[in-house]
Amino acid sequence: MTHQIYLHFSVDSCIDSAEAACDILSQLVNCTIKTLGLISTARPSFMDAHFVSALTVVFVNSKSLSSIKIEDTPVDDPSLKVLVANNSDTLKLLKMSSCPHVSPAGILCVADQCHGLRELALNYHLLSDELLLALSSEKHVHLEHLRIDVVSENPGQTHFHTIKRSSWEALVRHSPKVNIVMYFFLYEEEFEPFFCEETPVTHLYFGRAVSKDMLGRIGLNCPRLVELVVCANGLEPLDEELIRIAERCKSLTAIGLGECEVTCSGFVEFVKMCGGRLTQLSIMEEVLIPDSSYNMEQIHSEVSKHLGRIWFPDMMPTW
Repeated sequence: MTHQIYLHFSVDSCIDSAEAACDILSQLVNCTIKTLGLISTARPSFMDAHFVSALTVVFVNSKSLSSIKIEDTPVDDPSLKVLVANNSDTLKLLKMSSCPHVSPAGILCVADQCHGLRELALNYHLLSDELLLALSSEKHVHLEHLRIDVVSENPGQTHFHTIKRSSWEALVRHSPKVNIVMYFFLYEEEFEPFFCEETPVTHLYFGRAVSKDMLGRIGLNCPRLVELVVCANGLEPLDEELIRIAERCKSLTAIGLGECEVTCSGFVEFVKMCGGRLTQLSIMEEVLIPDSSYNMEQIHSEVSKHLGRIWFPDMMPTW
């Protein structure tokens, strides 16, 4: 195998499956690999020292890796140093969310030396002011996509640090078209450090309940927002928060609301302010609360008028 270029592994929770993938990796000593993707469809998988040594073989022997997806693996700081030493000139994409053995210093080493890196995915605990500044250096190409997963497994036991506004501003000055995507899986009491100052996030996804206060801060401090998806909020209408987002987030083109509440009047006002730029509008019918201005029969025609196309709320499946 002297001309292997694209390599993707998909393994399940079976130990034998991961072992077989590691055995193949450890034999790739005479290969030029450009793309390496490792996908775990279930846990546990790839979580032993054998994997790190096998991956290091690939990093040492492939001098032109451009795309690496190693999420949910035990990759660590020493193996990242090997990656950088052998592939710093070619690496363009690195996805490494849920890699618990990597430290902020480890990912900073990558950003410091891989100046062609255009796409990066990582967990929030690896994000730092130093990392953003490294990605904003004159030597670094324009960053195109930054995905940040903000995850809490133990409510109340995880501390989330704050990123300085000046660090975000440096990144956007350097890469004005960068998409900054944040996925939140937090509990309501853990949102305090986020969006207290202007933050250049473009895509926001909330996988758990998020408070009215948090959504209010998004309207105030996320002017680059393009897409917002809220899985759940509670039983307090979000009229004011949505209208503030419509007022201040002038680039917003997509929104999805799950287990939330919005009055029909508030929703119509939100859509009226956004107009035809809302290319994606996904709202469950149960979210909308009829009021003195609009009932459920009237709302779809009024919203359709302001969107410039036919629109109906999503329906909950009956099965």
